[in-house]
Amino acid sequence: MTKIFLLLMLFSVPDQPSVKYNALLYFTEQECIIAKENYMKAYKEKSKGYKKITKTEAFCIPFNSFPLTTMNNINT
Repeated sequence: MTKIFLLLMLFSVPDQPSVKYNALLYFTEQECIIAKENYMKAYKEKSKGYKKITKTEAFCIPFNSFPLTTMNNINT
C-alpha cells in the first residue's frame, strides 16, 4: 500500500442545492499542506463581498492506496 493525500476543498454559496467540492491528489503530506495553505490564503485575499456569499474549507485527508500508475514517473 502507498499513502497518498487528498486535498478536499468544499464551497458553499447561497441558493444552491448542495455543497460543491473539488479534490486534488498529492503524494506527500507536505505538498498537500502547502497546497491547502495557498488555497486558503487565496480565499482570504478575496473581497469581503465575495467572502460574504462564498464559504470554503479545505482538508488534507491521508489515504492508503494501492500503488498508482502515475507514481511510476516520480523520482525517476
